[in-house]
Amino acid sequence: MKILLLGRDGQVGWELQRSLAPLGEVVALGRDAAANPHGLCGDLTQLDALAATVRQVAPQVIVNAAAHTAVDKAQSEADLAHTINALAPGVLASEAQRLGAWLVHYSTDYVFDGSGDAPWRENDATGPLSVYGSTKREGELAVARCERHLIFRTSWVYAARGGNFARTMIRLAQTRELLQVINDQFGAPTGADLLADVTAHAIRQALRADAPGARSIAGVYHLAAAGCTTWFDYANYVLAQVSRSSPAIQLIAKEVRPVPTNAFPTAAKRPHNSRLDTTKLQTIFGLHLPQWQDGVARMLSEIEIA
Repeated sequence: MKILLLGRDGQVGWELQRSLAPLGEVVALGRDAAANPHGLCGDLTQLDALAATVRQVAPQVIVNAAAHTAVDKAQSEADLAHTINALAPGVLASEAQRLGAWLVHYSTDYVFDGSGDAPWRENDATGPLSVYGSTKREGELAVARCERHLIFRTSWVYAARGGNFARTMIRLAQTRELLQVINDQFGAPTGADLLADVTAHAIRQALRADAPGARSIAGVYHLAAAGCTTWFDYANYVLAQVSRSSPAIQLIAKEVRPVPTNAFPTAAKRPHNSRLDTTKLQTIFGLHLPQWQDGVARMLSEIEIA
């Protein structure tokens, strides 16, 4: 089996290279054509070249882990965000449909308006608050035009590789006595490694579901770690873990103070409620999702903290 992976160098794409490898040949592409094999295109702004690449590779599965994820910049780069998050997935959907391939795509809790306090279900009405959210929703609709599609909505993604919220909190706690952290946004920190592992598992089941008489599992699924927290409680958990497991690290922060979202004005409005109901995913794929603390603790044990 051949798998075309886009977004190779991102947090999720990096982990997918590991998790997808046992399934077959993975052709992993990034934006830099010079770094791609055979000059293939992994740049989602180059729509014609992207379509030509899919035709040349002719994969059985396409996994799109590339996106315009700079939420605030998207407000002033609406055309670019629309191309990457909506038009490019549409191209992938058309090419996947032509090939009879599966298309795996990642979306976000930002497609909802963040109201209420109940976890969002897959069939709840969407209502994006930002350019990022609206373009990701357009991308979902485009991907769904491919008969064989899996869309995973997730939230608060982090990875040991690269920058993340935990690293930022640790750095600030080493230089400031007072930290102010938002306490009225709710969600579940979700590791890129968890997303990648669930994706590989889902692809295996999707391919088996292609057998005659099997029930199709194509559709939208919510995928996030179990449990719920706020950025404030997340920060406290991180700092407590570091203090306990890495006593040599000097944390001078004496207080972590909870503040509302409006204490930190941003160009794009954030949803207050990012809780995602993962019942459908766990039922259809027979999975148990770990508590968010498990993944964060593991990540903290892997990163190098100066």
